[in-house]
Amino acid sequence: MLIDTHCHLFSEYYDDIDFVIKNMKSNIIIVSGTNTETNKQVIKLCNKYKNVYGTLGIHPSELENFQSSDLDFITENLNNKKIVGIGEIGLDYYWTTDNKEKQKEIFEKQLQLAKKHNKTAVIHSRDALTDTYNILNKKEYSNMKIVLHCYSYDLETAQKIVKLGIKLGIGGIITFDKSKNLENVVKNIDLNHLLLETDSPYLSPVPFRGKQNKPSNVRFIAEKIAEIKNIDVEKVIKSTSDNAIRQFDIKYDL
Repeated sequence: MLIDTHCHLFSEYYDDIDFVIKNMKSNIIIVSGTNTETNKQVIKLCNKYKNVYGTLGIHPSELENFQSSDLDFITENLNNKKIVGIGEIGLDYYWTTDNKEKQKEIFEKQLQLAKKHNKTAVIHSRDALTDTYNILNKKEYSNMKIVLHCYSYDLETAQKIVKLGIKLGIGGIITFDKSKNLENVVKNIDLNHLLLETDSPYLSPVPFRGKQNKPSNVRFIAEKIAEIKNIDVEKVIKSTSDNAIRQFDIKYDL
């Protein structure tokens, strides 16, 4: 059983979401929200499909119109058994650094929400390594379940991150020609610390690079990891799926 631990299956991206999900058959998909509108779509998909689970969160690039009611909506829906995490949350200094303090404030509010409700936190970090690490290294977050999604930093950083008990989400970037740093991470970090993800509709793996991504492409990521580690792909699939089931406390009956 394959598990795509991070994707965005929303109506603004796909004409036929039902078809995309059915292509995953008895494999599991975790859909991540980024704002209140997409969080609502996550809940609908979770309620409709047995193999779809979700995380609810406010992405750092969605703070321009942020209201406290956005966090209230997340809190109100955490009792849904198919909602397995708070995400996608974090820091993004690629687009702007003008609102760093607000980003950090909302990030920590959502981390505290995840801690309070014993949910996994799914972290986005782009051009914000130092602040991301300094926040996650705080003692108050030391016993939480955390995933650093779409990992793209170097091996030294990966070693520091996994020492905090944080899992690394590995996506389609690992199949790109210019991904030597990430290949080095995958080669040297134990499978116990890795999760598979597609980040659909973005970052399609080779041989579909440049096209719309979909959860079923997660197999190509597993195959690339197996190639790098020189192990059987089924071992990669089993290990990463076991990691995901434990990480998100997934209860499934497919």
